Amino acid sequence: MAKGEKRSAARLAAVQALYQMDLAGTPLPDTLAQFESHWLGQEVDGEEYKPAEAAFFRDLVTGVLKEQRALDPLIDKTLQAGWPLKRVEAIMRAILRSGAFELGKRKDVPVKVVITEYVDIAHAFLDRDEAGMINAVLDAIARTVRAGDFEKQG
Repeated sequence: MAKGEKRSAARLAAVQALYQMDLAGTPLPDTLAQFESHWLGQEVDGEEYKPAEAAFFRDLVTGVLKEQRALDPLIDKTLQAGWPLKRVEAIMRAILRSGAFELGKRKDVPVKVVITEYVDIAHAFLDRDEAGMINAVLDAIARTVRAGDFEKQG
């Protein structure tokens, strides 16, 4: 399995872990242990979970939690007026937080890859309009946190 596919699986698992922690309030160590031992590369309820890059998964989940106080206002500012992050569905919050974290802190991953990956995840859980909103918000965040990447293209 290619590194890119393992990273895609890690992103999906990270979004699911963040979603679970948001809804159930599961502590970080318990969530990481559960996902790493029971989900990544396993079959659960007849669903095959692809092998994921465990270190990348762990970096995303722990990074989002560590940076959440900085991420949430950044996302709030980018969302349309009147839609604070706390009013957005939990799965959208997880996707936006993970995407914003990766854009800001994982400069080794190209902007286009990050946005495409999280929009693909959004399509799995949300309707087209919401996936479009994820695209727009992450693009706007990328233009803020990685402005230099856009200047190089121009």
